[in-house]
Amino acid sequence: MLPIPYGRQHITEADIQAVTETLQSDYLTQGPKVAEFEQKFASYIGSSYAVAVANGTAALHLCALALNVQPGHRVITTPITFAASANCVLYCGGEVYFADIDPVTGLLDLQQVRRLLESQPKGYFHGLIPVDFAGLAVDLEQARALADEFGLWIIEDSCHAPGAYFTDSQGQQQRCGNGKFADLAIFSFHPVKHIATGEGGMITTNDPVLYEKLLMLRTHGITKDPAKMHRNDGGWYMEMQLLGYNYRMPDMLTALGISQLERADEGLVRRRQLAARYDEVFATMPAVTPLAGAPGHAYHLYVIQVPDRKGLYDFLREKQIFAQVHYIPVHTMPFYQELGWQFGDFPKAEAYYAQCLSIPLFPSLTDEQQAYVIACIQEFVQR
Repeated sequence: MLPIPYGRQHITEADIQAVTETLQSDYLTQGPKVAEFEQKFASYIGSSYAVAVANGTAALHLCALALNVQPGHRVITTPITFAASANCVLYCGGEVYFADIDPVTGLLDLQQVRRLLESQPKGYFHGLIPVDFAGLAVDLEQARALADEFGLWIIEDSCHAPGAYFTDSQGQQQRCGNGKFADLAIFSFHPVKHIATGEGGMITTNDPVLYEKLLMLRTHGITKDPAKMHRNDGGWYMEMQLLGYNYRMPDMLTALGISQLERADEGLVRRRQLAARYDEVFATMPAVTPLAGAPGHAYHLYVIQVPDRKGLYDFLREKQIFAQVHYIPVHTMPFYQELGWQFGDFPKAEAYYAQCLSIPLFPSLTDEQQAYVIACIQEFVQR
């Protein structure tokens, strides 16, 4: 039963067989499994297009490139996220700005974003990168209205949220990454994510122009399409038309992704069951405050807040329960401090960080393991 991590991949015999079959095929990279994974993922999310890439960070970088982020462009994101959500802007020479979070949900507070936008003339800011943190969907309908008002594009960081949704003003469920409100959305297939391929990522969009640009940017900016080339010297000929990168995802990993995708909804059901049990227990435990849930929550993480976070973290490790902290506020990292950000800039994010802890939640977590986690937390808070 022990040890128990905060998250882990679930690999089945079907997954292993899918990878083995691809290893025995004619393609290890740039083969048919890539296109198959893209089509099936787009269908699952509800977007028109999907582009498989090397990882979630590569996805963010390519999105920023496709949207032409450059020096002088200013982009807003949340301080409670993995650093890549902000770093992708810097990769392109742009400037990162932060807005504080809603402490109840952990999500970027759109009212704080509005205040930041209103503090400068229209046109000062260029983009917005909201994050579906822990698996809770940002209300992108509201974000889109704000973005349209101030002339911003949106990259939705949905790394935590495949299958998650919010309910729009018309009562319709809007899946994260479906492209209705964001220009681009990105996903990660890191081992602790819902769909685990080891490394890998996906970009989704409904914009055909951005889609075509992304296809080139992920492969060195090269095209082999005769309809797009300036000339054609023969069957071998190709043209580099953009400064791109080698951000491809290989066939063997996309084969694993296809297999994992087939039981994605099954994993969501189990995550929500586990979260509901945690909710039930912690409702009777005043010392423990979970982040707010919602019907469409994908529960990549189950985050609690406790006054003595360090004490609980260490206590759980003694019990072989390996909780984690998500996230150290990006603006407090030394690199971002050198750019001028300071402790105290975003008090709600910093207060959240001081108490947050991600406790074990993943589809293969057993009821017995979860009961042990709960018992250990109860033991600690009752001391």
